[in-house]
Amino acid sequence: MHYLAFAAGVSGARPGPPWFPGPHWLSWVAGVALFVGGIGLLIDLAARCAAFVLAGALLLKVAIIHLPRVLANLHDPGPWTSAGEMLSICGGAIVLAGVLAKGLDGSRLATSSSSPTTVAGQYLFALPLFIFGAQHIMYGQFVATLIPAWIPGHVFWAYFIGVAFIASALAILTRQLADLAASLLGLMFFLWVLILHLPRVAASPHNGNEWTSAFVALAMSGSALLVAGTLATRE
Repeated sequence: MHYLAFAAGVSGARPGPPWFPGPHWLSWVAGVALFVGGIGLLIDLAARCAAFVLAGALLLKVAIIHLPRVLANLHDPGPWTSAGEMLSICGGAIVLAGVLAKGLDGSRLATSSSSPTTVAGQYLFALPLFIFGAQHIMYGQFVATLIPAWIPGHVFWAYFIGVAFIASALAILTRQLADLAASLLGLMFFLWVLILHLPRVAASPHNGNEWTSAFVALAMSGSALLVAGTLATRE
């Protein structure tokens, strides 16, 4: 719906989301594809196919759009963040595709939570967390300015979250308290949606970047909880 709103010019901005370069019609195609894929996932209609297509589209976006921006200026944290977010959500989509695997009789496979597809998605989800953690530590003073004023200890939380990202990544990769780490990570992202992103969206409802940030945080929360569920089953 976000893509389609921009494509239709509802936001008052130029056609197409600002983070999606290319012809105008691509915004319509992307919006329709995401909408149909989301419905398929919700009602379990060709859901595994939708998850794989989503993962492939996100990988393609990272390769074509984000990676060149990272390479153009390695010291700019923005492209690193965007690429890391897309890769983590891509990992979540791959995990979902693994979980949705079915046998010949159409039933869910009991081993889907530990299948190579699921495990690959878990690792892909976890690796960008190192980027997020490093950025929180390197740019702690700036991150502290993004924390709502009513929360005390801004600088402390900026560095604490950085350490939490790195610890969560290590837990998932080493399978040590992995389900707990991923669950807490999902809860953290969801709390960010509630206390950070929704107030910013409410304050600037026509700002597409604020909507995007909120949706990304929500998708990161869902991906983390999905990873947690597969790790708990595996353990």
